[in-house]
Amino acid sequence: MKFVDEATVRVAAGNGGPGCVSFRREKFIPRGGPDGGDGGDGGSVWLVATRALNTLADFRVNRRFAAKSGEGGSGSDCTGRGGESLEVPVPCGTRVYEADTGELLGDLTTDGQRLRVAAGGEGGRGNTRFKSSVNRAPRQSTPGTPGEHRTLRLELSLLADVGLLGKPNAGKSTLLRAVSAARPKVADYPFTTLHPGLGVVAVGPMRSFVMADIPGLIEGAAEGAGLGIRFLKHLGRTRLLVHLVDLAPFDGSDPAADAVAVVGELQRFSPELAARERWLVLNKTDLVSAGEAERLEKEVCAALGMSAGGEEGPRVYRISALTGDGTERLTRDLMTRLEQLAVAADPAAGAPSGATADEADGGAGDRAGDRA
Repeated sequence: MKFVDEATVRVAAGNGGPGCVSFRREKFIPRGGPDGGDGGDGGSVWLVATRALNTLADFRVNRRFAAKSGEGGSGSDCTGRGGESLEVPVPCGTRVYEADTGELLGDLTTDGQRLRVAAGGEGGRGNTRFKSSVNRAPRQSTPGTPGEHRTLRLELSLLADVGLLGKPNAGKSTLLRAVSAARPKVADYPFTTLHPGLGVVAVGPMRSFVMADIPGLIEGAAEGAGLGIRFLKHLGRTRLLVHLVDLAPFDGSDPAADAVAVVGELQRFSPELAARERWLVLNKTDLVSAGEAERLEKEVCAALGMSAGGEEGPRVYRISALTGDGTERLTRDLMTRLEQLAVAADPAAGAPSGATADEADGGAGDRAGDRA
């Protein structure tokens, strides 16, 4: 299914039912007094997150959602039936904005999470509500209040632990195919990836993480060149970024310059995202010699202001996504780092059950040997 990550919809809550003006008319009770009931409340519109959906494609067809209005009150102090609320399923990871103001109304990230986006109107009051010692036969009632009407902008951001970024043909889709069961399109021309994709990377028993692949960035993407930066928002939820650099670009460009261009576009899009932990992965080692790969690594690291390796410094890897060389160690170290970040965020949770103490501390120590 084609990935759809934005949609605009209109929602309308139900109106409250009007109150009733009525008087008791029973045998032997000629002046029974007022008995008009209240109107029922209108139904509200709720958005409900569900794992059963993974795109906003349905909202390209159905754009209007309305809840039922409440019914009017009746005699014998009968309150009108309330309008049925409407629940609209949306994919997990949907952000909801007010289209007119741009205000963020909610962020639906977990299965079953609910957000009321339009409140139903209140039912009107019947004439029973107005009786008093000085007004024993009131003939007034109130209409129900109207329900809320809103235009919403829905944005779907992928829920992933690791996000891949890089220039077109850097090997992001190939890497995703190599380490997961996902099968994104791979070809020898730019912009093969037109829509974001996800893959689950299994490292061991009870140890896995989700990796996201987005379309490639080129210089000037912030101004709309190529596919622009509209898909960068999918990296906003990730905890780690993996920057893939092609060591043998098909167009003969300089890998160091390509890496700097991607980081520049990332900074223009979001300084916060650019400051997130980012690992450098030099891809396509199968196309260059070991000596050439070492030289290019030094040039790319120097251009980005990074030190090549070191347990405390930035993570730098050399891999071949096509042959799988180096990918196992990369994914294992990513898993270990994600577990460390999870423990840091919630110390009470402790290390995941699938991780041993040695794995929690020893994943980074082997990186230098992997680059050799």
